[in-house]
Amino acid sequence: MTTSAELRASFLDYFAQQGHERVASSPLIPANDPTLLFTNAGMVQFKDAFLGRERRANPRAVSSQRCVRAGGKHNDLENVGYTARHHTFFEMLGNFSFGDYFKREAIEYAWDYLTRVLALPPERLWVTVFEDDDEAANIWLKDIGVDPRRFSRCGAKDNFWSMGDTGPCGPCSEIFYDHGPHILGGPPGSPDADGDRYVEIWNLVFMQFNRDAEGNMTPLPHPSVDTGMGLERLAAVMQGVQSNYEIDLFRHLIDAAAQATGCTDLANKSLRVIADHIRSTAFLIIDGVTPGNEGRGYVLRRIMRRAIRHGYQLGCTTPFFHSLIEPLAREMGDAYPELRTHQAHVERLVKLEEERFAETLEHGMRLLDEAIAHLNGTQIGGETVFKLYDTYGFPVDLTADIARERGLTLDLVGFEQAMAQQKARARAASHFGASQAHEIQIQGETDFCGYERLTADATVVALYRDGTSCDVLETGEAGIVILDLSPFYGESGGQVGDQGWLTTESARFAVQDTQKKGDGVLVHLGRVESGPLTVGDRVEARVDGERRRATALNHSATHLLHAALREVLGTHVQQKGSQVGPERLRFDFAHFEPLSREQVLTIERLINREVRANHLVETRIMSLEDAKATGAMALFGEKYADQVRVLRMGEFSTELCGGTHVKAVGDIGLIKILSESGIAAGVRRIEAVTGATALEWIEADEERLLRLTGLLKGGRDDIDERVTQLLDRARRLEKELDQLKAKAASSAGQDLAAQAIEIQGIKTLAARLDGADSKSLRVTLDQLKDKLGSAVIVLATETDGKVSLIAGVTKDLTDRLQAGELIREVAEQVGGKGGGRPDMAQAGGTNPAGLPAALALVSGWVKARLG
Repeated sequence: MTTSAELRASFLDYFAQQGHERVASSPLIPANDPTLLFTNAGMVQFKDAFLGRERRANPRAVSSQRCVRAGGKHNDLENVGYTARHHTFFEMLGNFSFGDYFKREAIEYAWDYLTRVLALPPERLWVTVFEDDDEAANIWLKDIGVDPRRFSRCGAKDNFWSMGDTGPCGPCSEIFYDHGPHILGGPPGSPDADGDRYVEIWNLVFMQFNRDAEGNMTPLPHPSVDTGMGLERLAAVMQGVQSNYEIDLFRHLIDAAAQATGCTDLANKSLRVIADHIRSTAFLIIDGVTPGNEGRGYVLRRIMRRAIRHGYQLGCTTPFFHSLIEPLAREMGDAYPELRTHQAHVERLVKLEEERFAETLEHGMRLLDEAIAHLNGTQIGGETVFKLYDTYGFPVDLTADIARERGLTLDLVGFEQAMAQQKARARAASHFGASQAHEIQIQGETDFCGYERLTADATVVALYRDGTSCDVLETGEAGIVILDLSPFYGESGGQVGDQGWLTTESARFAVQDTQKKGDGVLVHLGRVESGPLTVGDRVEARVDGERRRATALNHSATHLLHAALREVLGTHVQQKGSQVGPERLRFDFAHFEPLSREQVLTIERLINREVRANHLVETRIMSLEDAKATGAMALFGEKYADQVRVLRMGEFSTELCGGTHVKAVGDIGLIKILSESGIAAGVRRIEAVTGATALEWIEADEERLLRLTGLLKGGRDDIDERVTQLLDRARRLEKELDQLKAKAASSAGQDLAAQAIEIQGIKTLAARLDGADSKSLRVTLDQLKDKLGSAVIVLATETDGKVSLIAGVTKDLTDRLQAGELIREVAEQVGGKGGGRPDMAQAGGTNPAGLPAALALVSGWVKARLG
């Protein structure tokens, strides 16, 4: 049997022998496409090359790309586990030509690999082309010699590919494998094509045209090739099985899932879901995604909780999902070593989410009880059902079961509407707020000279107003300026873009931000203070030096902080984001628990030790491979060029970085950590200040301490003791107050018990307890239940024009009388609504005038229910 690992290696080896550069799988978070939630195809990392924005040394490439389709437009989540070939995570084998070879070579390579290298019988293959693509049809039929009876032409829906509504596009040619006549389904293009007999295994995309906004298609000057073949589908063909879940890779994961959950039925589809979801979970976490309630984190959380819920369905209610990381690393770690490197971190994060999901059951129940308490009617609203599902991971069927127990129903139409709105928001959010700078299309590169100096004489090569090219910007107009040479740093690597001015003898343009575009065009955004500014003008470009220097302090401190975190916490710490500006620095990093105060102090001391050592900051340009060999840290998921800039600070920190920095570490002066907090599961954030700002913060802190000692009428040395005395006194007073309230409630309860009337042997009481808070109402209700025996009780209080109600029914009566039903009728009289459990329910209202009528109906309600 040919294993999945052998197939992956075979494909990469074959195309490497044909002169293709082996390119590693890019991360699942696209580095160069803000319109995508996840990398969903092999061509994503090459998009700039296909668009002509990136020039590659080798015009041929081959890769095995990890992909996720579980959110936004490309979403296979709901089908996973129930079909033979849907996955949230899969590997896409692909070979690519960037203006080099075209249709003939792509077709020849595909046929040679399938029929000669893999020895698939030609009579089991079926080929399709776009209906108008005679060129590809002739290559297949005349040159390759494909049997015309196993060939079809298909329309644009199946065999024409485009990158979007506009841009590169072209015809496709697909190769299918025929599983045989014993499987239902017709050939591609036939009415029965949706069956399982013919399975698409390879798609050859020929990027031949450029489509404009009017739909006109112009031939590309350098047509390209993008192919994609699912590794899992190919493995199913080579291993003679019908379902991807029967291949070696999935069989091993399904076995591990069965052992972890205690399931003995290996055909159970829940095991398929778990085996698929552990792959997407692990790789998404490795690539920097953490479970959350929005964006990519929301999708990851849905995947994880879907898998965990399937574990619950198999009877496993204890954390198990994290235990599957080890067999996954064993299965795929050779191809993706990062699985082994980050195994412990991924296991901790997954287990934390499993434990958190168990907690959400409790939180969800609290939300549901609260919603029922304020219910007006017998139907739980769709928004509430969706919030339980979306925020707390509460299965809809569990909400429905609880509702049935309480005589309620669900607004499923409203739930579907809320779900549709969420999907619409997700689709809109997938564009990630593409800025005006992102929208402009410009070729070329700006010569950046900002490492050496803060001023330069440059020429205006392009101007844009409202995203459209123009020749002049007048006084007061906002726009974008492109220069041939610039000292302005464009925002990247977490460092904010520079500000400053572009001036001529008659014009002045205030640069408010600088961004990078494409291969390295620097985009200066701002407004003309005096003008006009014209294309071709010679300008003096001057960076705001004070702002740049302050930013450099924080950026260099960020490198020291990263190194210190890894030294104190461990090498599992990875940067998950940063923002470096002139005021402060923010650094996000992977870690599974809050830092102790001692850890924060140790990190701060380590950094300031390096600051005092005052090592020179060294920068070198070298190849990416040489840089990694020196031990330089690269940010996983960042896209690097072949030549990189290596920044070294003594023996403490060596990283790849294109940002601007201090000349010597001592220039930082001082670093002060302001806060450490969690921002997502497994991700922490540190905020800090440096230099003069750090000194100002310490001075302000000192001033606050002096004011506090004045208020406490003590000195600095005894401030701890004085605060402790005040806190102890406050706690004693709170305790005395609670005791007085309890005594008052007890006394009131004794007085109120005498007011109860008896209805068919049931003590019934409806009374006001003015001046009581909600806690006192509950205490009094419990005392009255104990004192009265079989009883129905309603207590009310009014504060500042608002009514609070509580109803109680002793447990021996709840089969006949429900507190939730009673409180709803009572609450209507005071303009409110409520609900709760059969033995206790609460409500509120805004009409105190209706309170006498509300209490008066209680006895009638009891009589009516007893008949």
